[in-house]
Amino acid sequence: MTASERDCVIAGGGPAGMVLGYLFARAGLRVTVLEKHADFLRDFRGDTIHPSTLTVLGELGLRERFLALPLHRIQTMDVVVDDDRLTLVDFGTLPSPDDFLVFAPQWDLLDFLAREAAVFPGFELRMSTEATGLVVEDGVVRGILASGPEGDLELRATLSVAADGRASRLRDVAGFVPRQSGAPIDVLWFDLPKPADPPPPTLGYLDARGMVLTIDRGDRYQGGMVIRKGTLEALRAQGLDALQTAIAGIAPVLAPVVGSLVDWAQIKLLTVELNRLETWHRDGFVAIGDAAHAMSPVGGVGVNYAIQDAVALANATVAELRAGHVRDATLARFQRRRLDPVRRMQSIQRTVHDRIAGAAPRGRALPRGAHALLHLFAPLVRRLMARMIGRGFRPEHVDPV
Repeated sequence: MTASERDCVIAGGGPAGMVLGYLFARAGLRVTVLEKHADFLRDFRGDTIHPSTLTVLGELGLRERFLALPLHRIQTMDVVVDDDRLTLVDFGTLPSPDDFLVFAPQWDLLDFLAREAAVFPGFELRMSTEATGLVVEDGVVRGILASGPEGDLELRATLSVAADGRASRLRDVAGFVPRQSGAPIDVLWFDLPKPADPPPPTLGYLDARGMVLTIDRGDRYQGGMVIRKGTLEALRAQGLDALQTAIAGIAPVLAPVVGSLVDWAQIKLLTVELNRLETWHRDGFVAIGDAAHAMSPVGGVGVNYAIQDAVALANATVAELRAGHVRDATLARFQRRRLDPVRRMQSIQRTVHDRIAGAAPRGRALPRGAHALLHLFAPLVRRLMARMIGRGFRPEHVDPV
């Protein structure tokens, strides 16, 4: 078994792991990021880059280089509820220059971060290398065990970080079990071409029959259909034609293009989870991002909250990592800082789940009076939604090196 000594080892090369690796390397630390796949190419991963993430990139001096990549910017988001179009989000009300939202394939973001981090001598990215366990001595986590192209590895480190997603293996090895909040819905994801005369950017269409998402990707939509949890097999039994009819019924704008779905292989199931750990840390170890708190697709905030975790953790621990020891009390303070915004957003997501899942029996997604109120208070709603979605609760800022 090959052994090495690092200041930090991070399991998971997603947004949280890559941003944290960049921040630690930028601070002059020796950091290794382990990514079990050979590349970052994965369909239907979160690829919403929020204004608060753009702010973080700006504080790192990376903003303009990132924005030079092929990507799609939007300032407003509409929803169509019971055939009533509502502009509920206006990112243009946020402080300039980060007054818009970006859609970019997640692999482009991760490749970008990997290239930028590689300029620091202490940064190491090991692809095709999967974290398999923890090195534990006298109850203290001293590193991560992994398996890669070179065989088994023992990467000893002052701090070991689980950023390996909502099915985190390291979280399980550490003995942490997330508390499930329960989600009554799942999402079917698919790609659709845009119709010839597309409407303004529209997050989704909602009525008593269900909800269809139309996330703008420039020349196409990342489409989604919300379904009740556990009903996929029943939908498959009805046939693809029935699914096409259901999508076009809720979102008539997609009727001309929904016929491009010709095989169930084009449709991916996202099993929606909403959970979080009661405790994110133990001596020498901490979980962040989805490994600590799985967010639902509501608001598309999962990537943003994972990156905010990474920034907060780096701010809290860089000085102690330089000294060779991270106190468990420091990790506890980090958790307390991040727990409140996570809890608040998950509460909102849970409420939206229940509203979507319970729409059909009432005959409408929203009462008529709610539509009138949304129109009346539209300017206020747009500003509040822009801040809640675009910046989140307690946005983090990068400490100077």
